[in-house]
Amino acid sequence: MVVGQEEVIDGVLTVLIVGGHGLIEGPPGTGKTALVEALADLLRLSFQRIQFTPDLMPADLLGTYVVMETPEGRRTFEFQKGPIFSHVILADHINRGTPKAQSALLEAMEGQSVTVANETFELPTPFSVLATQNPLEMEGTFPLPEPEIDRFLLKLVVEPPGDAEL
Repeated sequence: MVVGQEEVIDGVLTVLIVGGHGLIEGPPGTGKTALVEALADLLRLSFQRIQFTPDLMPADLLGTYVVMETPEGRRTFEFQKGPIFSHVILADHINRGTPKAQSALLEAMEGQSVTVANETFELPTPFSVLATQNPLEMEGTFPLPEPEIDRFLLKLVVEPPGDAEL
């Protein structure tokens, strides 16, 4: 799936094996998403890609309570899990998301659980977040705050392919 980038592949495998989290930086079109999806598939782990955009809300990540009707006609609240309830999460373009969406992801990364409406839900084991970010000089990107960067075990930089890889 990915030609070259041996250092990045080794780094992503290390993050997945130790159950940590990784930050992958590189320009668009360099195979960051394909690499993470291929490794999750190879390891037979559930995978979700979450596209971080300025309109992404915490409920879009975590899930929310919805009103359900029982066969008897009673209405109940039932929690519908969001995409964060997977083994491998690709937080794509994390540095384009709002602080609220990023903080929802931080709780999951720190405690391997999420809280919705005062109820805590455990995340699956293993659980790893691999986040991509575009270089900061690209339009519409924002630097990640230091406490967020601290949650990542490794920062991996994907370089554009050279002539041999092309």
